[in-house]
Amino acid sequence: MEPIELTRLMTEAAEEKAADDTLVLDVETLVGYTSYFVICSGRSGRQVQAIADHVVRHMRTEYGYRPMATDGLGIKANWVVLDFGDVVMHVFREEERALYDLEGLWQDAPRVALEQAS
Repeated sequence: MEPIELTRLMTEAAEEKAADDTLVLDVETLVGYTSYFVICSGRSGRQVQAIADHVVRHMRTEYGYRPMATDGLGIKANWVVLDFGDVVMHVFREEERALYDLEGLWQDAPRVALEQAS
């Protein structure tokens, strides 16, 4: 599956659990380990957990894709990272997203409009 299609499917799965402010960054020319970052938010740790769990389950059951690694899953779930190789998804609680400001850190990365990801 092409990385942009994987990105679109993961983003759609996150939005099924009401992920907020979803942003896709094209980082392929900036890093050597992935093509896209997906950044989204949940309003609580419980919602962050639900978003991440749903993305993992949906990608596994519908498409046979499993993350290469995950981090942050658990009780607090303030920031969960799902590494699917070509796509790395960051699911934040709103406060942590503002604190760590990945959008600012990766300001040189082109933003991909969600319509372009289909």
